[in-house]
Amino acid sequence: MEDQVQDSVVQGTEVVEQTETTNVVTGAADELIAKGEEAFDFADKAVDWALAAAPGLAIAIITLIIGAWVIKFATRSFKKIMVKRNVDESLRGFLTGILRFLLWIMLVISIASSVGIETTSFVAVLGAAGLAIGLALQGSLANFAGGVLILLFKPFKVGDVIDAQGEIGTVARIDVLHTTVHTLTNKEVIMPNGQVANNTIINIGRQPKRRVDFAVGIAYDASVKEARKVILDLLAKDERIDKDPAPVVKLTNLGDSSLDLSVRCWVDTGLYWDVYFDNLEAIKEALDEANIGIPFPQRDVHIISQPK
Repeated sequence: MEDQVQDSVVQGTEVVEQTETTNVVTGAADELIAKGEEAFDFADKAVDWALAAAPGLAIAIITLIIGAWVIKFATRSFKKIMVKRNVDESLRGFLTGILRFLLWIMLVISIASSVGIETTSFVAVLGAAGLAIGLALQGSLANFAGGVLILLFKPFKVGDVIDAQGEIGTVARIDVLHTTVHTLTNKEVIMPNGQVANNTIINIGRQPKRRVDFAVGIAYDASVKEARKVILDLLAKDERIDKDPAPVVKLTNLGDSSLDLSVRCWVDTGLYWDVYFDNLEAIKEALDEANIGIPFPQRDVHIISQPK
């Protein structure tokens, strides 16, 4: 009897185990079937999306190919134009890079719009970022814009003698943000391009000829004609001074203490200072030899009465 009971218990246990195993297998199969159905649904939706988006994707690919060619052509043409205008090489590369970057941004936005991607928020973010950067770099951007204008329109070039920002000197270097000038006293002055471009620039070295002006005062009892002859004879001996137009000496003012003469002659721009200093001293010596006095300011004091 006990043996029969044990056999029944063993058989019952085996039945339970078989049932549990069957349940596990069935659950796994159901889970696999569910995942398979999800995969088929996803694939079906993907196919539907691909079929719906195919025209847009085709347009995007065509736009990308044509846009890339247009960008390459535009940047190449832009660079050729700058080469013809003798734009500085560093500025050519910088401006070409900016143009290429902007064109690619426009192309990407166009492609995104063609496939149905909303670009309004993207453009707004770009605009806000550009505004923030512009406000933060306001001074530097002004200098950059000034540098671009200087390099494009060339009011002066390296080697020219200019008068800018109260400094006279030779242009040593023109960068995008600054211009470096070596003054007559050999000081190196670095000027922000924004201020240089927005103020008056006197290009002293641009013209091949420059007029030399002397201001000479002679005594009232001296002869203007004699003084003119002495000065013109002196200038005629200097081969550095142009004969055409010829030097002139004119009476320009009846001063308080002297007759003021204006002496003018033309020389090569590079000889200006040598001619000026040499002849200023020579005029003084020539007038002394001709006994023509060069007066200095003085006053005559007449005493009407003396205190007792």
